[in-house]
Amino acid sequence: MQTAKVVDYIVEWLKEYTQNAGMRGFVVGVSGGIDSAVTSTLCARTGLKVLCIEMPIHQGESQVSRADQHIDWLIKKYPNVSRQPVNLTPVFDQLVDALPKVDDEEERFMSLANTRARLRMTTLYYFAALLGYLVAGTGNKVEDFGIGFYTKYGDGGVDLSPIADLLKTEVYELGSFMGVHKDILMAPPTDGLWGDDRTDEDQIGASYPELEWAMKMDEEGKRAEDFKNREAEVFKIYKKYNSANKHKMIPIPVCEIPETLKRPIT
Repeated sequence: MQTAKVVDYIVEWLKEYTQNAGMRGFVVGVSGGIDSAVTSTLCARTGLKVLCIEMPIHQGESQVSRADQHIDWLIKKYPNVSRQPVNLTPVFDQLVDALPKVDDEEERFMSLANTRARLRMTTLYYFAALLGYLVAGTGNKVEDFGIGFYTKYGDGGVDLSPIADLLKTEVYELGSFMGVHKDILMAPPTDGLWGDDRTDEDQIGASYPELEWAMKMDEEGKRAEDFKNREAEVFKIYKKYNSANKHKMIPIPVCEIPETLKRPIT
């Protein structure tokens, strides 16, 4: 990949889109992971205003410190960047207390994980509306168009997606090129929705390089029967997520009423 030219291309795309939309800058949720680090850095390089929002919800200390460190670096390097911490932990806890109790807490772990992402989306749009900014998405190609590894109307609720055509390994390449801190580059990817140290690979059962390979094989029309051992296992994992999360990756279904039914009976 021509990394420097890709960076310049995305930066110009961000500037042009924002100016055509009549908006003044970007809001980015910074989590301490590589995707939000690269997205916020690309936005910073436009010279437009960038507000980095920290939104911990029972967050691991390492994730919080990496996010702080990255934003500190951005602010020192780019005068157009500012920060806004918003502690969503008490908001989340109050919402959980207001919801009906369940017999088995494990039954709603996924629902509550997605609720965290949706609280963060609401927060980002609050500031975006207040300031006339756009919400910049942090999803990469594997997450957004391969396995649908994001929350619908959570981290999937954005105004524009600058890195959604880049594979995870390509996102790392951009991060390294732009000087993103080594701690972020070395940290195992995690969605940070569980309040513990589980990684994306723990949840999915495959690494991002493996998923990128499976995505390519799927695009070439391969089937699970074409592979053996770990390759077959990874391909099946990819297809399972791709199928189950298809609803996230296609337009919202619209019930189109036949014109004949819209006409009055004569």
